[in-house]
Amino acid sequence: MGGVQCSEWATFLIRDADMAFCAGSNLSAILTAVAGIEAHLRYEYLPADGKKMSLFAIVNEAPLPDELREKLHFLRRFHNSWAHVQDPQDDEHLLASPEIEEGAIKETAFTAMRLLREVLYLEQWI
Repeated sequence: MGGVQCSEWATFLIRDADMAFCAGSNLSAILTAVAGIEAHLRYEYLPADGKKMSLFAIVNEAPLPDELREKLHFLRRFHNSWAHVQDPQDDEHLLASPEIEEGAIKETAFTAMRLLREVLYLEQWI
């Protein structure tokens, strides 16, 4: 109780992302890491007027280094391709060569966990 560095929502999501990653649930780790990143950015940089913002807008408006911003947009797009599948019937490549997607997911999970830490520790208060 009593999030000092980040909100309890972000803390819960970060811990869950860590558990998914350690268990080898790479897609779950990505989806949860993005949620943790979004929760933390909302906690740190939400406008005072409480205006609703998409993750895209938050990443663009938060005072982030350009390189980190680009990486977060890559991760956001990757997340969206799995969280918002456009055509679930277009699955032939998954059936024919699942290892290609699994490889990309595994690599992106590592990236997601790293970016989660970069965002979390971007502004150290001690």
